Amino acid sequence: MKAQKLFSFVRRAISDYDMIQSGDKIAVGISGGKDSLTLLYALNGLKRFYPESFEIVALTVDLGFGIQDFSKIQEFCDNLGVEYHVIKTDIADIVFESRKETNPCSLCAKMRKGSLNDFAKELGCNKIAYAHHKDDMIETMFLSLIYEGRFHCFSPVTYLDRMDLTVIRPLMYVPEMDVIGFSNKYELPIAKNPCPVDGHTKREYVKNLVRQLNQENPDCKQRFFRAVLEKGFNN
Repeated sequence: MKAQKLFSFVRRAISDYDMIQSGDKIAVGISGGKDSLTLLYALNGLKRFYPESFEIVALTVDLGFGIQDFSKIQEFCDNLGVEYHVIKTDIADIVFESRKETNPCSLCAKMRKGSLNDFAKELGCNKIAYAHHKDDMIETMFLSLIYEGRFHCFSPVTYLDRMDLTVIRPLMYVPEMDVIGFSNKYELPIAKNPCPVDGHTKREYVKNLVRQLNQENPDCKQRFFRAVLEKGFNN
């Protein structure tokens, strides 16, 4: 996928769901993976010609494993001219050592988002951009359906009233395969996730399930996504 196609996907999502207004200062959550780096590239590029003026700043929550190198991401941000901060935390120690969580993902995500939100507020941001793409939305719907018994997905725009922050998801129209292609084409500096449960989660199970369904029923992922857009945000 070329940059122009990425910009087109992102601009459409922003326009369809009124994600960005003039004067916004947006914290882009950078995990170090392909999705968040693609989002950062897209918003930084879009900023140059989008009719509404906005700022972006890149934030990474360092979980504290001690083995994830963010230096190449810093260099990437420097080349883009984007302010970058690494938020140091002890989340890994709390989740895996102190609490010894058998299902660590929920607590880790809650603490990670809390750290990100607090730091974004300190910097004067009013919005946070998450890098959830099209496949993430489909998989989230299946997770909710299988494990909660309801048809539901996170919204493209979510207002967090307790923090006075708005979460936006500008990659929502971008298929994961296009993100992979973009990441490879533009040689994005991925910092591998050091989490010991990475690749062994319910989300990974659902990802494989959806992939199998799409192989057996060509284009069913697109139909799943259409169902999410029509019904998934209201239940």
